[in-house]
Amino acid sequence: LQRYRAAVEALRVQDVDLATVPDGAYVGSQDAVLVAAEVRVTVADGAIRRIEILRHENGRGKPAEAVLDRVIAAQSLRVDAVSGATSSSKVLLKAVENALRGAATGL
Repeated sequence: LQRYRAAVEALRVQDVDLATVPDGAYVGSQDAVLVAAEVRVTVADGAIRRIEILRHENGRGKPAEAVLDRVIAAQSLRVDAVSGATSSSKVLLKAVENALRGAATGL
């Protein structure tokens, strides 16, 4: 449990400049010991159009999946976590960031 808490605490989600992300669909993942996620993010015309959850190991954190709708609405990763599912929210947001960063840097 300590490793999980430390992994979640260490997560720092940062916004990605969508203008640097080419059109396409990108997969990103994040693992925080007890919570893990893999997502596919579709970008078109400099905007996030869709985020699909490919895998979300979450314990009781399924409500956190609503955070992805907030990302699409805000076109930003700087959104509030879902109350009661903060850890899963952070893991999902970091998975989205990882997908977008990989796309922006060509990795």
